[in-house]
Amino acid sequence: MAKTGWVHDDRFLMHDTGSGHPERADRLRAIIARMQATGLLSRLTPLAFEPATDALLELNHTGDYIDRVAAACRDGAPHIDTVDSRICAESEAIARLAVGGAVAAVDAVMQGICDNAFCAVRPPGHHAEHGLSMGFCLYNNIAIAAHHLRTAHGLERVLILDWDVHHGNGTQHSFDEDPNVFFCSIHEHPRFCYPGTGFPEESGRRAGKGTTLNLCMMPGATDADYQEQWRLNFEPAARAFAPQFILVSAGFDAHANDPLAGVNLSDEAFVWMSGRIVEMARDLCGGRVVCLLEGGYDLDALSTGVCNVVRALLDA
Repeated sequence: MAKTGWVHDDRFLMHDTGSGHPERADRLRAIIARMQATGLLSRLTPLAFEPATDALLELNHTGDYIDRVAAACRDGAPHIDTVDSRICAESEAIARLAVGGAVAAVDAVMQGICDNAFCAVRPPGHHAEHGLSMGFCLYNNIAIAAHHLRTAHGLERVLILDWDVHHGNGTQHSFDEDPNVFFCSIHEHPRFCYPGTGFPEESGRRAGKGTTLNLCMMPGATDADYQEQWRLNFEPAARAFAPQFILVSAGFDAHANDPLAGVNLSDEAFVWMSGRIVEMARDLCGGRVVCLLEGGYDLDALSTGVCNVVRALLDA
């Protein structure tokens, strides 16, 4: 039985995206309710964390962008950069808190406080570019956590797996030219799904050529299709990279019941993927894996999926 860290704070509910927005506070309420009902919450190790400093944010974002996010929230703007990225007065502070939670989780694993961790945070992060908000995301939580592992802990090889149904464009672009971070995204084909990036030929640039892997799934893809891509492409590449730490952008919008995409995964797909990633972490990097919540907009599929990932982490 592993000791699994848990990052959550009720302040994440204060990021108010307004009526009808898919990325809403009810997502976290559903997760917490399901975790309590299953008894999983009491088995986790709560981790303390603080809002990210400017220095942490600047590992991945420009100073001008950080200032723009703060100003937009302070001035009462309804969104920033795109109508999808809805904000309120508290959104910038809560986005900093999400980054701080991600960083605290990787610190706790590196320090041996816990073996692995799950971060139930919002807003999500994987679409956030260096200087641009996209797709509900303000700051790129997982990219900053990866930079922190490299700069603060001196790790040479970090693996990021993104199984959210939408391509993690912001995360990919953060490490396009970095040979020390291997980024794999398995997502619905960009011809059919937001944000329209993540084609197979996008494999990194310059020194980072070959450390980006985009696995594109056609609408209607099933558990078996994902497992085939995992076995044939992702797992051999990940094992060859030999990471010292694994980060997962854990979105649950590839579920068949999710309203924002066309992939048809079952609950069991997330059981399988989380079990395999835990096994890989055990084999490759001493079990060091941290999962960060990204998308997932059907509340039942989302809360069930998070519980399944947490069970895999606890059973590591």
